[in-house]
Amino acid sequence: MFNKLQKSEKGFTGLEAAIVLVAFVVVAAVFSYVMLGAGFYTTQKSQEVVHTGVKQASSSVELSGDVMARGDNGLTEIDSVTLFLQLTSGGSAVDMNKTLIVVSAPDISPVDLKLGAAADAVNFAIADKFNDNGDELIDRFEKFEITINLNAIGGAASITPNDQFQLEIKPPQGASYTIQRQAPPSIGAIMTLV
Repeated sequence: MFNKLQKSEKGFTGLEAAIVLVAFVVVAAVFSYVMLGAGFYTTQKSQEVVHTGVKQASSSVELSGDVMARGDNGLTEIDSVTLFLQLTSGGSAVDMNKTLIVVSAPDISPVDLKLGAAADAVNFAIADKFNDNGDELIDRFEKFEITINLNAIGGAASITPNDQFQLEIKPPQGASYTIQRQAPPSIGAIMTLV
């Protein structure tokens, strides 16, 4: 009779093992959730870094068409340069108010040109806009005709026959776009620069 009333702990050992197993499973599930969350966060940040890098490394504007130049009255030097700018494929809008154009040539030290600068400052102007929506942003499907007045640089600086010159367009975001051209052997009233 005493054998029947003795305590048997066989069931409790199995129950304790089950509780410990459930605790391990719960801890492993929480740990894996935390690890997956950290992995997703890291992946998202890596994507943002890649997209930002691509946006900054690629140019946002490109040349659309030819670069045109006008000669002075005596046809001895180039007075102004006209070019057409548009967005690159997939590029974001470019604010021309914050864009710089740097002009350099053998006789011209690099000069920063700004849109609508004061009358006494060197500037460039938006001569015309195509598919315009009324602002100074180059948006998708818009083209801006830009005229750079080289006479405004002043001094003895000029672009004469056979001189090479460079225009570097620096938008507020993205890489700069460089245009290199050479003046023709004889200056005309209107010229296409190749």
